[in-house]
Amino acid sequence: MDREVTLPGSRRVIDGVERIFYDGYWIKYYAPPADSLTAKKQLITALTRRLFNHVEHGINIPGSKLNDARSCYEQEMDPHLKRVKGAMLAGSLFNRATDIITKLVEIQELGVEISSDNGLLRECGRCLQEALGLGRLVLHRSGEEGIDELWGEPLHAFSIPVEAFYESRYIKIASTMRDVDRIGQALIKTFMPESAYDGIQPLIEAVTQTAHFKVETLQTDKAIFSVWPNFVVASERLLAFRPQAKENPSLEYDRLQEEGVRLIAQGQSIISDIIRARTPMPKTTREYIARLDSYREKVIREAARNKN
Repeated sequence: MDREVTLPGSRRVIDGVERIFYDGYWIKYYAPPADSLTAKKQLITALTRRLFNHVEHGINIPGSKLNDARSCYEQEMDPHLKRVKGAMLAGSLFNRATDIITKLVEIQELGVEISSDNGLLRECGRCLQEALGLGRLVLHRSGEEGIDELWGEPLHAFSIPVEAFYESRYIKIASTMRDVDRIGQALIKTFMPESAYDGIQPLIEAVTQTAHFKVETLQTDKAIFSVWPNFVVASERLLAFRPQAKENPSLEYDRLQEEGVRLIAQGQSIISDIIRARTPMPKTTREYIARLDSYREKVIREAARNKN
């Protein structure tokens, strides 16, 4: 008999919670607000605030400073300084777009009709489009990579109906969960074969499971008061884990165990970055898994030497 196929976007109540299905994951569902300029203003403001929470410091430049930011960027010749000044220009453009749509909502609330071809609305879209182009210059606060998705979201929210934007977010949440799972699986694959790491698998699984709940839960949901503490405690338990001591270990063995502990801490940190941004970090994830693979090969070589 054919297995039932669950279509993307299917909704179902599971354990009393309404969930929506994308890319193999049942994600907590939130009903979108009615599509309006007010809803878009609230969404873009939240997305802009979230963006600045996760990117490098110093680029949250007020929209009122846009001309100064542009002038400094255009006049800069040093490529390293130009990258940073381009990031600052991107931040100012984002804030200018938020300023415009905030004022338009205030005018709309006075009963003034704002048409879709309004000049200020077009200017808002241009600011977001230019900021998106400059977003490639901006790094995540970890310094490891940029998060292009964060720069595109406000423009996306501006350009399409609110309901369609909410649907697109579930696809990104599923991709984020998949990155979390890839890291968790790589950690288990790396450390489970080592007897010194007995007991670590349930600690890793607790981090990935609580990470799933965190990434799907909005900050405005009262469930966050249990979801976030559960992730923090699971992370603390994993970070507190230490491999079992070995009698008369070699210097190389001790060095490998120290490296293993550092890699575990790095994995937890990357998972935390990913779920707080609620966006995949493919370059960071890929490079971290490569470091785990390299570490595992060194452990195998050391074990072979000890047998000989």
